Amino acid sequence: MTFSTGSLPYAVAVCDFNNDTRLDIVVANQKDSNVSLLLQYNRGFLRDEMTYATGGGSVLRYTVADDMNDDGHLDIVVANYGTNDVGILFGLGNGAFLNQMIFNTGSSSHPSCIALGYFNRDTQLDFAAAYDGIMTVEIFLGSRNGTFARQVSDGIRFVSTPLFIASGDMNGDGISEIVVAYDDNDNVDLLVTYNNVSFENQMTFSTDHWPSSVVVSDFNNGTRLDIVVANVYGNDVSVLLGYDNGSFQNQMTFSTGSYSLSLAVSDFNNDTRLDIVVANQNDKNVSVLLGYGNGTFQNQMTFSSGAGPYSVAVGDFNNDTQLDIVVANLAGNDVSVLLGFIVIGFMNQSTITAGNGSRPQSVAIADFNNDSRMDVAVANSGSHTIAIFLGYGNFTFSNQTTFSAGSKPMSIAVGDFNNDSRSDIAVANYDSETISIFLGYGNGCFSNQSIYSTGPESYPYFVAVEDFNNDTAIDIVVITQGTNNLGIFLGYGNGTFSNVTVMPMGYGSDPFCVLIGDFNNDRKLDFAVANEGTDSLSMFLQTC
Repeated sequence: MTFSTGSLPYAVAVCDFNNDTRLDIVVANQKDSNVSLLLQYNRGFLRDEMTYATGGGSVLRYTVADDMNDDGHLDIVVANYGTNDVGILFGLGNGAFLNQMIFNTGSSSHPSCIALGYFNRDTQLDFAAAYDGIMTVEIFLGSRNGTFARQVSDGIRFVSTPLFIASGDMNGDGISEIVVAYDDNDNVDLLVTYNNVSFENQMTFSTDHWPSSVVVSDFNNGTRLDIVVANVYGNDVSVLLGYDNGSFQNQMTFSTGSYSLSLAVSDFNNDTRLDIVVANQNDKNVSVLLGYGNGTFQNQMTFSSGAGPYSVAVGDFNNDTQLDIVVANLAGNDVSVLLGFIVIGFMNQSTITAGNGSRPQSVAIADFNNDSRMDVAVANSGSHTIAIFLGYGNFTFSNQTTFSAGSKPMSIAVGDFNNDSRSDIAVANYDSETISIFLGYGNGCFSNQSIYSTGPESYPYFVAVEDFNNDTAIDIVVITQGTNNLGIFLGYGNGTFSNVTVMPMGYGSDPFCVLIGDFNNDRKLDFAVANEGTDSLSMFLQTC
């Protein structure tokens, strides 16, 4: 099934945004600078999209949904590459959102990717942001009121632009580390946080050619987090199994389609083993690799999507206990939904239209209107908006409601930033060098965006949300490709955030994505940043 979104849908996410127990879809429309939200109303059928703007020139590069302010409502977080900030649309629990609240990531930072995590043991979601413009990563520590305090980095600079970051507790210390994949660099780095602001020297692990997306999960039931990376020019995924000390084995590669840009992880065949889905842009399809539970995977199965699949997310849209796949199609200005079934794979796609020229770049999923159905938030880079699609619970979504974001929003993330149990949104605006924050009203609508600078020439590319400093407030992390930095906006728990704290990723690293997690089981959130420029993943392990 196909549903219209905004122009250039860059990323997609799946969540129950209106608390109706039905999954909805959010799409980041890069060209429109908004997110499209498709709310499900009955077993996969979607209402017309709602859009939420992330500000003119925001150039959305990434989006993610979570409860950023502990109010019980899912919020949308977007990386506003163009406006150098991360935006959060706070959800009202009914599929509606407040206008985005903006968290500045610094001039020319250009946040391109965001990962959520817990970087300071305060139970509040924080986020790490990868900066395309200044080639670094920063942490934003969250508070219960939905604000985030930017933690300025003290020296991590990437040699390539970070494309994607992910997070998880890789070393078991209770604090999330960051995995970084870079532009034009065949490595990923692990960054370990040690003082809520800074990172130890990154550890570098080889991948195949040009890693573009990274996810952290446990693929071999080994009680330690592992890493999977999509390699654009390798036409494969790299799997790096984790050791107890936060380091990783050499990669194993598994073939996918052509120009693999985005991936997600879940159990598609209900065998309690994690599987992988990958969006293949050149082949106009997705690959599904079923896992054996020991860190290895079957040969791929492929399923058609729309034109230019760019971002992928997973959820059960028709309440049949089978996971479905949502794909943001950059060239088609729509979203495809592939219904899953256990024997063969997935049904034909369902497309959500984001609108002509919207260019959705990133998508997040949450329940924005508290109807227990998952909704979708999309960062539309072409229309400089975020679009909200409220889910009907039957695999269909409402038409999008759009909200103005910054210029060229590239990434979107969701969390509860102001502790009202409503989902809010953060967006990275590439061209405006800002992030936009949209506070959700719990009815599928959002406040006007609040804007936070990511720095001059930062070009924020990716945004993620998590509580990095354990103050119970959701923080935002942004990747700025222009400055090769990771930026952190610490949340205050009221929907506002600190100024961005920058963590350099190294000249030429081109970070593009960040993931957050406790990679070493020390109960501290760590960062993983994907660096396109150096084909590497940077890991930042937090130590205090």
